[in-house]
Amino acid sequence: MIENKSGSLNALRLSRERPAATQNGYLMLLVLLAALSAGAYAFWRATQGEFGSAVPLLIVSGLVSLFVLSGFYLLQPNQAAAILLFGDYRGTDRTSGLRWVLPWLTRPKISTRVHNVTSERLKVNDLRGNPIEIASNVVWRVTDTAQALFDVDDYTKFLFIQIESALRHVGAKYAYDDIEHQEVTLRSHADVVSAEIAAELQERVAVAGISIDECRLTHLAYAPEIAQSMLRRQQAEAVIAARQKIVVGAVSMVETALQMLSEKNVVELDDERRAAMVSNLMVVLCSDRDTQPVVNAGTLYQ
Repeated sequence: MIENKSGSLNALRLSRERPAATQNGYLMLLVLLAALSAGAYAFWRATQGEFGSAVPLLIVSGLVSLFVLSGFYLLQPNQAAAILLFGDYRGTDRTSGLRWVLPWLTRPKISTRVHNVTSERLKVNDLRGNPIEIASNVVWRVTDTAQALFDVDDYTKFLFIQIESALRHVGAKYAYDDIEHQEVTLRSHADVVSAEIAAELQERVAVAGISIDECRLTHLAYAPEIAQSMLRRQQAEAVIAARQKIVVGAVSMVETALQMLSEKNVVELDDERRAAMVSNLMVVLCSDRDTQPVVNAGTLYQ
């Protein structure tokens, strides 16, 4: 009994791919040509009136030709055939070209090429409970034909269902975004999330003999019903973050200005005038509008 980490799949992995005992089809093609030649010779002898020796040869050549012809099948590159004897798995043939097996052996074919599938957009609640839309592109291939054919009912449907399950599970583990960049999020760490989805999906589909080569997020957005609200929240968070940086920079600039004025003895300020100067500088540096200068025609204290 095998259980994946998500705890959602338990299955007995009874099937394992093994090589099948098959023949080179071109060699059997020579046998077929020999049988056809013998049949043609027997037919010629029959036309000459030698029925006694021609008829048995004609029957034998016909049966041999039919027997050999029924065992041929073709395999393209990256294609395999599972060899079955009355439903019993006898192995897998992965050799491309013209192949031959005994006629009573069935040979369902399965593609081992790389496949590409894009999931539907799924609505999932992220870590903070916000509804989001998420979709992924998965590159996969069959690596164990026996498991793909015999351990699951339909390996392609099985894969699509597991893609949806993995997306929902991983999508709910992370927040969509974090303005402070202190945690892994779906939006800022797409590579990390994609790698986790690929790893979890590989565990889920291993029972079907499928290998996941790559998994990438193709769509990630807030659900339409909250998209505008979340956009306003993101804008507000961005403004707050920008203001914080502006204030930190302004305080540093004011501190530097006061220090330089004091070191160079440009002007001496008491605590009250120092506070007024700091206030004016902070207004100038932190304001989001152009400041209007006021010309002081009197003394510093008027």
